[in-house]
Amino acid sequence: MKPLKIAIQKSGRLNEKSVELLKNCGLSFENYKSSLISPVSNFPLEILFLRDDDIPEYVQDGIADLGIVGENVIMETEVDVSYLQRLGFGKCTLKIALPNGSEIEELKQLEGKSIATSYPVILDKFLRENKISADIRTISGSVEISPGLGLSDAIFDIVSTGGTLKSNGLKPFADVISSEAVLIGRKGEENHEHVQDLIQRIQSVLRAKETKYVVLNVSQECLPEILKLLPGVKSPSVLPLAESGWVAVHTVIPERDFWNKISQLKAAGAQGIVVMPIEKIIL
Repeated sequence: MKPLKIAIQKSGRLNEKSVELLKNCGLSFENYKSSLISPVSNFPLEILFLRDDDIPEYVQDGIADLGIVGENVIMETEVDVSYLQRLGFGKCTLKIALPNGSEIEELKQLEGKSIATSYPVILDKFLRENKISADIRTISGSVEISPGLGLSDAIFDIVSTGGTLKSNGLKPFADVISSEAVLIGRKGEENHEHVQDLIQRIQSVLRAKETKYVVLNVSQECLPEILKLLPGVKSPSVLPLAESGWVAVHTVIPERDFWNKISQLKAAGAQGIVVMPIEKIIL
């Protein structure tokens, strides 16, 4: 059987996280920085290293079976692919930004203005939805400098921390879309055995990142209250300790609720709390 092909960014903000994710899925491959294709030695998969703008079309056209790419790239290229899994990294927002001294205060004031962007398709859709007619000026790279050069009244671009805007004398004005890295697949191939196997591996890694493994000691009399606080994956494991009347409780706690839950556990009588990272969770 021919190996699957997955396309990921060769360089850029998603490359490192994509490689890390695949390696955490137990995939063994080498030389990814010096080649355009890298075979995986322990799974029927080949990794293609491409420009991010090319990934959606490669997947749509069947050159690659899968791809890891930002949602914004998919929206801009308007390809027909399947969204298989959100990946939780590469998060950003595409915003309209203005020079600090701009007098524009409302969206409708963009009427007739010029906006520089590398994402004309997404911007055009947003403007049409808001019934605004503006001059979209497509620029490849360095969009932030265009107002300072007199090329535009505003920009539309990816914003992660806002540092680049600030350093170029710009301020956020309007959020248009949020984006993160996603796993995409070719239409009709979603149920392929190896595709499903890889998705399961990815999901197990993502679940593990979102949880902590916790072991705590508690007296039998406090156990009912502790159990109310700990759902676990299915339910907590409770094991007797050598000291009579005491048990050890093993469970997992979501990262987003971790510190709040730890405080509640201590208040309910938990002692000797040990917290450990989880490598994978397979349901």
